[in-house]
Amino acid sequence: MKKEEKEKKPKPEKRIIGRRELVSFPELDIDDIEAKIDTGAYTSAIHCSDIHEETRPDGTKVIALDLLDPSHPQYNHKKLKFAEYDLREIKSSFGEVQERYVIRTKIKFFEETFEAEFSLSDRSDMKYPVLIGRKLLKNRFIVDVSRKNLASKYKIKHNQK
Repeated sequence: MKKEEKEKKPKPEKRIIGRRELVSFPELDIDDIEAKIDTGAYTSAIHCSDIHEETRPDGTKVIALDLLDPSHPQYNHKKLKFAEYDLREIKSSFGEVQERYVIRTKIKFFEETFEAEFSLSDRSDMKYPVLIGRKLLKNRFIVDVSRKNLASKYKIKHNQK
């Protein structure tokens, strides 16, 4: 008797993305913000200011923050609060370990939306307010460092049809 071949599930096709992409955060009310694609980083990050923990009257803890900061053109003056979050040790781009809050939220590019983890950090000294790391990229995207903004070009092309 022949061994039956296991039925292989087709792998989803990976999209090619560039070194920079415009992404949206539907739950955070942010559209088309520039993100750096960083295969050297494990965790994705988003720029926040005034990040602090608060205790609600019922005793539950939340993290409160400003998404981006007043100097950023897409700053929307909304104070955000998250009841679900983690506090993790994350290695910075300088190699030092920092404790950072991590949230889950939806991110959209190529007209596809999926949930991902983002560490919250002050990226005001960085050129890009959003960093996309390997954990989000894995099994979804292939990075072509010679290109940029492929997701927005895709969006324009498909909106013209």
